[in-house]
Amino acid sequence: MNWIREIAYKLHLIKLLSILYRTRLLRFLIPVAIIVFVYLEGQKQFREINWGSMIHEFHHMRPFTIILLLSFSFLAVSVMSTYDLLIRRHFNLSIGFWDTIRYGWIANTSNNLIGFAGLTGAGLRTILYRNRNVPIGSIAASVAFLSTITFTGLSLLAWLCIIGIFPVQALLQAHPWLAYAMWAIALYLPLFVLFQRTSLFSKWFNRNQGQLNWRIMTASVGASFLEWFFAGMTFWLIGATFLPEITFANALGIYTIAAIAGIISMAPGGIGGFDLTAILGLQLLGFPPDKCAVILVLFRILYYIVPWLIGLMMAAFEFPINRKRTEQSDGSIMERALNFWQSVWGWPGQFGFIGEVGAWSLGKLVFASGVILLLSAATPGLLYRIHYTEQLLSFPIMRLSHQLTIIIGIMLIMLSRGISLRVKRAYYWTLFLLCAGSFFTLAKAFDYEEAIFLLIVAVLLWISRHRFYRLAIPVGLYNVLGWGLITLLIVYGYYLIGSQSHPAFLNHLPKRAHSAWLLDPSQHMIAAIFGLLVAWLILSLLYLFRPKPLAIGETAADEQSKLKGFLEKEQGNLLTHMLFTGDKSFFWAMDDQILIPYAKIRNKLVVLGDPLGPKSMINAAIQQFQQFADQFAVEVVFYQTTPDYLPFYHENGYRFFKLGEEALVHLDNFTLVGKQNASLRAVKNRFEREGFQFEIVQPPHDTLLLKKLSIISDQWLDGKHEKGYSLGWFDKDYLQMAPIALLKSSGDHIVAFASLAPGYDGSTTLSVDLMRYLKGTPNGTMDQLFISLLEWAKSQGYAQFNLGMAPLSSVGQSRTAIKEEKLARILFQYGGSWYGFVGLRRYKEKFSPAWEPRYLAYPSSVSLPLLLVELVRLISRHPNKNK
Repeated sequence: MNWIREIAYKLHLIKLLSILYRTRLLRFLIPVAIIVFVYLEGQKQFREINWGSMIHEFHHMRPFTIILLLSFSFLAVSVMSTYDLLIRRHFNLSIGFWDTIRYGWIANTSNNLIGFAGLTGAGLRTILYRNRNVPIGSIAASVAFLSTITFTGLSLLAWLCIIGIFPVQALLQAHPWLAYAMWAIALYLPLFVLFQRTSLFSKWFNRNQGQLNWRIMTASVGASFLEWFFAGMTFWLIGATFLPEITFANALGIYTIAAIAGIISMAPGGIGGFDLTAILGLQLLGFPPDKCAVILVLFRILYYIVPWLIGLMMAAFEFPINRKRTEQSDGSIMERALNFWQSVWGWPGQFGFIGEVGAWSLGKLVFASGVILLLSAATPGLLYRIHYTEQLLSFPIMRLSHQLTIIIGIMLIMLSRGISLRVKRAYYWTLFLLCAGSFFTLAKAFDYEEAIFLLIVAVLLWISRHRFYRLAIPVGLYNVLGWGLITLLIVYGYYLIGSQSHPAFLNHLPKRAHSAWLLDPSQHMIAAIFGLLVAWLILSLLYLFRPKPLAIGETAADEQSKLKGFLEKEQGNLLTHMLFTGDKSFFWAMDDQILIPYAKIRNKLVVLGDPLGPKSMINAAIQQFQQFADQFAVEVVFYQTTPDYLPFYHENGYRFFKLGEEALVHLDNFTLVGKQNASLRAVKNRFEREGFQFEIVQPPHDTLLLKKLSIISDQWLDGKHEKGYSLGWFDKDYLQMAPIALLKSSGDHIVAFASLAPGYDGSTTLSVDLMRYLKGTPNGTMDQLFISLLEWAKSQGYAQFNLGMAPLSSVGQSRTAIKEEKLARILFQYGGSWYGFVGLRRYKEKFSPAWEPRYLAYPSSVSLPLLLVELVRLISRHPNKNK
């Protein structure tokens, strides 16, 4: 198995790419680059903004105006649910009317803010519709159809700009490239009309229903037009609040071109491209930069952020309904009625299972809570509220509350990951910090809006307390570095906002009243650094005193004894003898009737072979083990599984990768007679003439023999360390577990040896385990050892002998094989320069074995290239380093 080490070197590039994939850096490189470009291009406009004046405008908004704008924003967002009503009607989806509206809000608000070319909305719709048992074919067709119509409304608005209804000439003259972008979007509508008449559209986007009739066509374009038109109306109403002179036509024209720029930028929510274009368009109309900035910030908050937060709260309660229980119900009113106290206290625990969408949403709400706390600390408070708070609390307490708000904000941001992964300890700490944060936001400047939001999130978290069951999650170096970078960037953002907004606001005031409360840049820097250090210190201490995520150690002696007793009544397999090496842990399922041996590598539990025990219990045992692993947020992988057990893995959602084939010699058919075995006969005759002797020694083995074998092993290793997991290694206690085959020269010197591994199947199967030989032995030494082993096993009544696996053998031969197996096939064919894959199979073919495939069963959420690298590390890991 030296191929393992060679593969490790060849897969370093795959490992690096997998790390990039896992950290999702590649997914964000283009949008981040565009945002940086937009910032550099828009520095002139940004420098002209009076941030103090902007904050002053926010502070003097009347509550009635905010409620009115927020209400219209909600109406504009609700209009987007016409998409979902359209596909519900067109594809006959079995979803209720209000469910459709709710799902549309969740998917559309997340898609608005996060974007990624509509993938966010498509993914959320898929999850939500699947929870209502909508067939996956209908979901795929509806999502694909929806992706083709979303830009038709913006295309129609672009035509209104082209014909002059919405004046945009000044903006196009300032940036001529926007004219090309506007024409590109405008041409989308006629191209869509032509495209929907093709067979390609009918097959892939309209579920073989042919071209769209004019009623559906009109409804599709109308739904898209309503989305973009009402969004533009929201932009106009917000603009008219601060700039009464702005006309409806000018506002819609600026919004249309800005929306096109945002789409071209490919950034989430069009951030950067949309904002810079909108500010430029408003400034070209002669409006002051600070009021333009207020309009953009308020539009982002009211149309994007607040609806998204509400969508997250909705999504937190979305979970698959217990269909089985519903079907068994007779539907009576009394049965459906719940006692109010039970519904409040026990809900939603009685439902048992809550989907991933809810946990993800709660995590994002907690993250948003942390950001809101930092923004609250970075921006100046309302002076009349500060004055009111000063009458109740002393100034030092207000400053202390300000600092604690920063610390709590940073901690909530870092704990949000634990909430998304449903960690119980993260739930308790987050609930405490949300309550504490709401108190300190009141104590620092009576910011009751932030306090109310934090308390709402805390209530949602408490209601969802039953979903937090995980004891711990694996935390690796990349996790720590990633969150360290995120918190540094967020704290740096806090410093930038605070250091600019406070002095600007102070300069904007007619009198320097309450100037003692406004912080200068150096104070913000100190507060940011101190808050970051304290937050990391507290979380580091919590991490140090946490329960161990999953303690993996050597198999204890009592577990070995339990294994021996188990094998006396249950059959093993070809890998069972590896369990006595001591580097694997045992999971006893189904009341100790099923044994699942595993080892841990990073965030995966790798099971060696198939579970042992009655087949009737295997499926339930796998699920029990998955639940055990899920408590620690680790995945379960099955290594070297056999074809007979594939249905069990398939039923539990696993994918498969063929590792190679096992060479099994049926001893009844083994013979040296015949022309094809002439080379083996020649080897046997030559070694017998030269006086070589074959011997099987039974345990217990004496110390002198093991010492001699140790010398041979050390010479064979030649300074390399032993491998483990699926391979045996030279360990005196382990070698005492089975017979050892010796090949001696005429001088009674041992030149080669092989330890044997029983199959624990009633003396039916025998395997070769550890094989070592001295340097300088004659050619054919291992051939002679194998010949002698096969003949001896046949004489002892064994039915088959296992020669071991040929890696990558017969992998990826089919034209329709998965791409990873096709790559493995190329490696098998052309990898002879650094490892003889083909040669190994040809060598074992000399003994006429039957080939049985071996597979890797892995969850769909696991990256296969990264998993292969981790398996290489697991097998190559020194046997004594199994933690």
